[in-house]
Amino acid sequence: MYMAERKRESGKIWDYMDYFLIISVCVAAIMGIVAIYSAAYSKPEGAKLVTVQSVALVLGFGIMILLSLMDYEILGESIKYIYIGNVILLILVLFIGIGAESTGTKGWIDMGLVSFQPAEIVKIGFIITFAKHLEKIEEDINYVPTLLGLSMHMIVLVGLILLQPDFGTAMVFVFIFISMLFAARISYKYIFGGILSLVVILPLLWYFKDSFLGQYQINRILVFFNPYLDPLDSGYNVIQSVISVGSGQLFGKGYLQGSQNQLGYLPAKQTDFIFATIGEEWGFVGASLVVLMLVIIIWRCIYIARTTQNKFGSYICMGVAAMLAVHTFENIGMCMMMMPITGIPLPFFSYGGSSLLTNFMAIGLVNSVRIRRRGLTF
Repeated sequence: MYMAERKRESGKIWDYMDYFLIISVCVAAIMGIVAIYSAAYSKPEGAKLVTVQSVALVLGFGIMILLSLMDYEILGESIKYIYIGNVILLILVLFIGIGAESTGTKGWIDMGLVSFQPAEIVKIGFIITFAKHLEKIEEDINYVPTLLGLSMHMIVLVGLILLQPDFGTAMVFVFIFISMLFAARISYKYIFGGILSLVVILPLLWYFKDSFLGQYQINRILVFFNPYLDPLDSGYNVIQSVISVGSGQLFGKGYLQGSQNQLGYLPAKQTDFIFATIGEEWGFVGASLVVLMLVIIIWRCIYIARTTQNKFGSYICMGVAAMLAVHTFENIGMCMMMMPITGIPLPFFSYGGSSLLTNFMAIGLVNSVRIRRRGLTF
């Protein structure tokens, strides 16, 4: 009798899976591999890049299903250990991290057979721990001491990321932080106060920019306003990206037919500028489909956040939605000369095992919330 009841309860999990969300992310990831194949087609290591991304997709799918089946509340009971693990990972990067010599950023840990970017995994850890923090202090969120404690929760991690230094990833954490505070109904007086503070502080930060920004980061900001200040170096990437996107016109030049892509004029075409690759070969129609897929995924996360009865779960979903949204907006924006170049990948489309696994983990958590959104327990 007991075993039969447990079997029926276990079966309910599959009934409550969000198959629309699962199918959407899988389609997006497969589209990403198709785009990466084209971007890497003329590269000697092209086959390896596609293989790595394909393996990451399979692993990511498995992790997503496992997290979906697991009760996310279990993670809420281990937030201290998760947060400590986040800090240890980011400290470890400062000592043994590797990265690009051109930027001076050390954001990867090489483990021989594989290398990974700890900051990507830490994003998930931060969303989980911060969501639980918000749930615990929900009634007192608008008290100054509470807000200071919430701020320190983020500042420690962001500070360690800035030491790598990785300004773009740090800004992702800040955006997630602000979005989750907004979801927790922080008073508008703090929101307006924060905006006013930024208006006052930004000029000061720019004046002292040399103390916390590398020269390449300063150049990226300057060429954002005018890429032709340095068209052969700092402005080269964004100029080639805009040319690629524009040359695709309505229906694109055809798969594997993009001249900017295949002739090597477009830099970082399988990672940072994958959207430019898609825009050139798939055209406005294909690029719009990519945007639509990502909007659907983000919207689904927000929908689940709004329909769950559990605050912890709701905050997790909003954190995931914010993470995906800022990555999407920043990546597409920088490809179209609307945002500074930060090296932020396009979710599910850009090459990168760490990024793809992180995104699948995030969707697994959202699906876990969806399964249990009406107080169901299995």
